[in-house]
Amino acid sequence: MISPLEMTLFLLLASVVGVVLFRSLNLPPMLGYLTVGILVGPHALGVVPDTHGAQHLAEFGVVFLMFSIGLEFSLSKLRAMRHAVFGLGLSQVIGTIAIALLLGVVLERWVHITWQACVALGGALAMSSTAIVTKMLAERLELESEHGRNILGVLLFQDLAVVPLLIVIAAFGGTSTSLVESLGYAGVKIVVALALLLIVGQKFMTRWLHVVARRRSQELFVLNVLLITIGSAFITDKFGLSLALGAFIAGMLIAETPYKHQVEEDIKPFRDVLLGLFFVTTGMLLDPHVIWQHPFLVAGFLIGPVVLKAVMITALTRLFGASPGVSMRTGLGLAQAGEFGFVLLNLILSEHLVDQTLLQVILASMLLSMLAAPFLIQNADRIVLRLSSTEWMQQSLQMTRIATQSIKQSGHVIICGYGRAGQNLARMLEHEGLSYVALDLDPDRVAAAAAAGESVVFGDAARRESLVAAGIHRAAAVAVTYANTPSATRVLHHVHELKPTLPTLVRTVDDADLERLLAAGATEVIPEIVEGSLMLASHMLVLMGVPMRRVVRRVEELRDERYSLLRGYFRGTDDVDEDGHEQVRLQSVPVDARADAVGRTLAELGLYDLGVEVTAIRRHGIRGVEPDPSTKLREDDILVLRGLPEQLAEAEERLSRHRKAGAGAGAGAGRPEPGGPAT
Repeated sequence: MISPLEMTLFLLLASVVGVVLFRSLNLPPMLGYLTVGILVGPHALGVVPDTHGAQHLAEFGVVFLMFSIGLEFSLSKLRAMRHAVFGLGLSQVIGTIAIALLLGVVLERWVHITWQACVALGGALAMSSTAIVTKMLAERLELESEHGRNILGVLLFQDLAVVPLLIVIAAFGGTSTSLVESLGYAGVKIVVALALLLIVGQKFMTRWLHVVARRRSQELFVLNVLLITIGSAFITDKFGLSLALGAFIAGMLIAETPYKHQVEEDIKPFRDVLLGLFFVTTGMLLDPHVIWQHPFLVAGFLIGPVVLKAVMITALTRLFGASPGVSMRTGLGLAQAGEFGFVLLNLILSEHLVDQTLLQVILASMLLSMLAAPFLIQNADRIVLRLSSTEWMQQSLQMTRIATQSIKQSGHVIICGYGRAGQNLARMLEHEGLSYVALDLDPDRVAAAAAAGESVVFGDAARRESLVAAGIHRAAAVAVTYANTPSATRVLHHVHELKPTLPTLVRTVDDADLERLLAAGATEVIPEIVEGSLMLASHMLVLMGVPMRRVVRRVEELRDERYSLLRGYFRGTDDVDEDGHEQVRLQSVPVDARADAVGRTLAELGLYDLGVEVTAIRRHGIRGVEPDPSTKLREDDILVLRGLPEQLAEAEERLSRHRKAGAGAGAGAGRPEPGGPAT
């Protein structure tokens, strides 16, 4: 038997290998964790034994995930979601149990199963995976979308429904004397726990965080965040509720304080590591031998519940007034099984309500449905477009709204994301008399900003159609103001396809994805950590008595070293500063297939002799920074030049000059050698 240290090291090694492999295949990393758990678990290779300690530790991954999601919400948003939580969520759980009970009655002739067992299994199958779904929605920036809110509302109700379901299943097994009395007692505990956290916690949280922050200790602040998260989970657990529900409420309470963003950064390391461990331990539950012995039965319990839940939730969401597209996305997002379903299955097994072999088959099918969940969510748009005849119309109307907002604008900035960074950028553009069109996926934010007269529309900037409708062919620049590398990469891909010369600025948290974003075509990447360090240094120098002018000059020098764009900048028709002097600027120049420059090096073109610097060359979607003078140009290259307006105009004329008739296009064929034949 391996020691705890050996088991931990092996799980870390296997997880790293699995995630790297699945990332290289462009698959969600959580599938890598689940696959690792299946392979190393006690039912396959048997390297890691089935330890309850590891499972309990892994549950904290879901706790910190729900805490992070709670940070994105507020009490006002939860009140706005009450119809999704107690309307759609309640209908989904009751509907799933009712369908299971009906199927049990129909199949009673062939399968000996009691109605109590049907209710218990229906409750287990009603659960959906909080960890997988919320993580996928967060990565796809869909938590604030209409279907994202519906999904989260249903998941929250499922967390609440676990407690009464546990009581009911225990009563079916004969361990509870009075079902009504037990349910009533559970209801009182739920009300007391929620009141304790929401009412008392709301008044207490801000004051306590102020006290902790005044101590100016990062270590103390992180310890306090852990205390609040685990403490809230402990309270709900003691009242018979789920750990995840308490953590979610704690996150919502902290979201009302000024410390929201600091807490979010502090909690990330614990959340991601423990959540990965949770997926590994979940995969360890699957017994591959059951699939081999009962393949058709497992397939039936896999396909049947997934299809039934998807159809039922789609119909219920439609009844609650959602569009067909939103309803289908909600159904696909909740079709899989969930973590709390395993808890209910364990109780069903201990109460001997269902045969153990049948339970193993159901367990295997539930885990397989969780493995399939990322694929369903990733391809939800394609599935909806194929199944819904009205979805095309809905998306066309959305594109029409975006186009209506941008149709009168030219030379504007497309702002992707209208959070704090996007709003600050929009205000500065307005102050300078520059127009913009902002795209955002938060309907509340869009509605509030549009009501205030700001140029904001609901739309996904990572979609090609949204950028076209926003007038990308008439735009002067694009700014990606949210720090999400996968989405920003998709935006850059579409920008390069639609208008390769368009300057695109991307915001990111740090330098981790800098090269990836630059290679994807970003004109410049703005890491928050760099700007924060520059501001910190400049303020410190001023406090130490360094003259302001010298501080400003030094900061500008450091920015020049860090940002190639700040050695010059893309400008419009007004290239003269207020003091009447022209300044260095940047300009993108495409190389035509018939241009004389094709096949010649930068040195041969004499651009440097003009005083023009080639800061970058974009070729086949790849951006090379500070190219060598010996670099030969090819057709369809896009050069980013830096210089004064007159110098840039002459350089552009050289690059745009076409070859004389009869000249070839090979390397070195831009001009024939004196006395030699034209090639």
